[in-house]
Amino acid sequence: MINIKRVFIVLGLIIFFLPTTFAQKVNQFDKNNKRTGVWKKYYNNKRLRYVGKFVNGKEVGVFKYYDITTTSHPTIIKKFSTTSDSASVKHYTLKGKLRSKGMMIGRNRVGKWIYYFSNGKLFSEENYVEGKLEGDVKNYFNNEKIAEHCEYKNGVKQGVSKKYSDQGILIEEMNYAEGKANGIAKYFNLKGDLKEEGSYKNGKRSGKWDFYIGGKKVSKKEAKKQAAFDKSKSGTPKN
Repeated sequence: MINIKRVFIVLGLIIFFLPTTFAQKVNQFDKNNKRTGVWKKYYNNKRLRYVGKFVNGKEVGVFKYYDITTTSHPTIIKKFSTTSDSASVKHYTLKGKLRSKGMMIGRNRVGKWIYYFSNGKLFSEENYVEGKLEGDVKNYFNNEKIAEHCEYKNGVKQGVSKKYSDQGILIEEMNYAEGKANGIAKYFNLKGDLKEEGSYKNGKRSGKWDFYIGGKKVSKKEAKKQAAFDKSKSGTPKN
C-alpha cells in the first residue's frame, strides 16, 4: 500500500530542489574553463544587468543588456554572428525607443552607424573603421534636412565640411586637416549670400579676411555693424 505521507515528502523535496537544479545551469563553465550556456549578471541592487548565451567561451545569438533602473526594456541588444566576431547592435532609450544601430567587432564600431532623434527621425549617419570615424558623416535637423556634411580620416575631421540652416541653405564651408580648420573658409547668411571669406591655419584665422554685404565687399567694421543690425531685427540678444 502506498504511503501517502511519504509521497508528499518526496514531492516536496522535488519541488524544493527543482529551482536549484535549474539555477545551476546558469553561469557555467565547460571542461576547458570557458563560459557555456546561459549567463546572467546582476547589478548590486539585484537588477538584471545582461543575459545571453555562450558556446566555447564565445557569445552566440542575442544578448540583452539592461539599465540599473526599473525599466523593463533592454537598453542594448546585440546579435552575434555565427560565422565571424561581429555583432549587430541596437541602443534604446529607457522607454524602448531606438537610439542607434550598427555593427561592432569586440568593443569597436565598424561600418555604417545610424542615430535617431527621440521621435524616431534620422539624426546622424556615420562610418567607422576599427572604432574610428572614417569617411562621410551626415547630421540632420529634426525636419529631416541636412545640418552638416563632413569627412573624417582615422578618427579626425579631414577635408571639406559644410553646414546648413534648417531650411537647407549653405551657411558655412570649411576645410580641415588633422582635425583642425586649415585652408579656405566661407560663411554665408541665411539667404545664402557670402558674408565672410578667408583662411584658417591650425584652427585659427590667418591672413586677410574679406567681408561682404549684398554681394559687395565691405570693411570689417561695416560687416559687424550689419551683423548687429540683423541680430536686433531678428530679436537675437547681443553677446
